[in-house]
Amino acid sequence: MDKVTLEKRARKFGSAVARMCRTRQLRHPVDEVLVKQLVRCATSVAANYRAACHGKSRADFHAKIKICEEEADECEYWFDLLVDVGLLGEEEVAPLRTEAHELASILAATARATRGT
Repeated sequence: MDKVTLEKRARKFGSAVARMCRTRQLRHPVDEVLVKQLVRCATSVAANYRAACHGKSRADFHAKIKICEEEADECEYWFDLLVDVGLLGEEEVAPLRTEAHELASILAATARATRGT
């Protein structure tokens, strides 16, 4: 996948998560914290990918790609937790969880390809 396509895909993922979370009726301060965590890591994927593409070296690129991978993977955790506590429904998060997993896999492959450089 080329750089521009991956950046757009990551940004679209962050936007979709943000839009979904805006529709939540948060009744407890804990709910707000959990939703914020998901939005932060979901939007961080594209932001960190953009930073990686502007890295100072291949080693800097690799380090930032690993951050992107970790953030995408963390989204899967927050989806699971938010479903477990009843803030989100399994049906609504399923496509976003799949996208988080696919992004994490793509980023992991990118990190492997740039390891040791």
